[in-house]
Amino acid sequence: MIEKLDTKSFLNNYDRPIIDVRSPAEFEYAHIPGALNIPLFENDERAQVGILYKQSGRQGAIFKGLDIVGPKMSGFLREAIRISPQRQLRIHCWRGGMRSESMAWLFSMGGFQIQVLDGGYKAWRHYIREQFETDAKYVVLSGRTGSGKTEILQELIKMDAQVIDLEGMAHHKGSSFGALGELPQPSSEQFENDLYDVWKTMDLDQAIWLEDESHFIGKVSIPDPLFEKMRNCPVVRVEMPVELRVERLVKDYTNYPKEGLIAATERITRKLGGQHAKSAIEAIQNNDFKTAIEIVLFYYDKTYNFGLSKRDPDKVFPIDVDTTNARINAENVLSFLKSQAIA
Repeated sequence: MIEKLDTKSFLNNYDRPIIDVRSPAEFEYAHIPGALNIPLFENDERAQVGILYKQSGRQGAIFKGLDIVGPKMSGFLREAIRISPQRQLRIHCWRGGMRSESMAWLFSMGGFQIQVLDGGYKAWRHYIREQFETDAKYVVLSGRTGSGKTEILQELIKMDAQVIDLEGMAHHKGSSFGALGELPQPSSEQFENDLYDVWKTMDLDQAIWLEDESHFIGKVSIPDPLFEKMRNCPVVRVEMPVELRVERLVKDYTNYPKEGLIAATERITRKLGGQHAKSAIEAIQNNDFKTAIEIVLFYYDKTYNFGLSKRDPDKVFPIDVDTTNARINAENVLSFLKSQAIA
C-alpha cells in the first residue's frame, strides 16, 4: 500500500523509519535528522541520468535509469527489510517525483506499507523554515567573551530548563577561535535541519534559552526568522569581572596547540591592529597566555559592546556574577528570570 502525506502528517508517524532515496552526496550535504539513505542512484549514476535527460529527453533518461536500477532492485528490498522487519516505511526524494515513486512501488511489491512525502525533501525544508516564524518565549543569555555562557546553559539543561544549544549544533564557539577542538561544521542547511529537530521538542509557552550569537556561527547561519526573534527578545546579560573571564579563558584555551591559537589570532589581525596582533602572538609563543587573552579580549569586548548597543535597552537585564562556578551562575540566572518575570 502506498500513501502520500503532507509534511506535518509525514513527520508525525514516528514509528516508521524514514528512507531518503536521494544520492549519497545530496544526503551527506543535508538530510532529515534520523533518516537513512538508500540511494536509487549513486552520485555518478545520477549525473549520467541528468546529462541524458538534457541531451535526449525524458524517455532516454528513464531507460538509462532502468538499466542502472534493475540489477540493484533485490538489494534495495533486502536493505528495506533489514531496516524495517515490520515492513512499514516513510520515503522521500528531492521533490516527491520519480525516485521516491519508483522506490515506493518496489517496496510495496515486497509487501511494505509505504508513506511518501508529498513534495519531497524540498517541501519539508519549506515547512521547517515556516515553523521558525512561530512566536515563542525566547530568552537570550548574553555576556562578554569568557563569561561562561555555554557552561551556564549546560547547567540550565540539568535543571530542566529548555535550552537550544546553537554552538553545539554548529560545532563552533562563534569567534575566530571557535573551531578549536570542534568537529567539522555541518552545512547551513543541515544546521537548520538539526535545529528544527530540537526546536520541535520545545514548549513554546515556556522560556527557551539561547546563547547570544551573531547571524553566522562560523560558516553556518541562524535561520532569518529565528535570528530576528533573538534580536528582539529579552536578554539576560551576565556581568563577570574581567579578571575572572581571563582566568576562565586561560584554563579553556591553553590546552589547544599554539599553532591553532596563533592562526586564529592572525585571522583578526586587521581588527586587533597589527601591533596588538603581533604582541598577542609573541605572548602565545612565550606561553604567556594571560597577556595574549587580555589583548584579544579588548577587541572582543568592543565588538560585544557595539552589538549590545543595537538592542532595545528596556529588554536587556544585567546580572552580576562573582564566580566562575557555572552551577551557581545558572542558579542565579534562573532565579533572576523568575524574580523579574522576564518570560
